[in-house]
Amino acid sequence: QLQLVESGGGLVQPGGSLRLSCAASGFILRYYAIGWFRQAPGKEREGVSCLSSRGSTNYADSVKGRFTISRVNAENTVYLQMNSLKPEDTAVYFCAARVYGDCGHDYNYWGQGTQVTVSS
Repeated sequence: QLQLVESGGGLVQPGGSLRLSCAASGFILRYYAIGWFRQAPGKEREGVSCLSSRGSTNYADSVKGRFTISRVNAENTVYLQMNSLKPEDTAVYFCAARVYGDCGHDYNYWGQGTQVTVSS
C-alpha cells in the first residue's frame, strides 16, 4: 500500500521553527518528486516547495529564505525545515508525490496533512 504520512506540525510562536516530516511507505521516495503544499482556512491550496527526484528544489516566494526542503534516502523521508515562522504560515501542510520525478502540477499520492499554527 502506497502511503505518505506527515508529522511535525504544532503550535509555535512567531519567529519560531518547526520541521515537518513526510515519510513514505510502499514506494521509494527518491524516485519521485515530492511537493509540500498548504491550505489555510478559507483559502485555496498553494504550493510551498518541491524537491525533484534529481535533487532540484523550488520554493514559493513567500517562503524563500525561510523554508528548506530536503530528503534522507535512508529514512525514505522528505523534510521541510521552517524557520522564522509567521502567522500567515498557519495552515494544514500536505506532502505529495509525483511519479514523473519533476516538480509539476499533478501529484499522484497525498498525505493526510499536519496542522501548523503560528501564534503568540
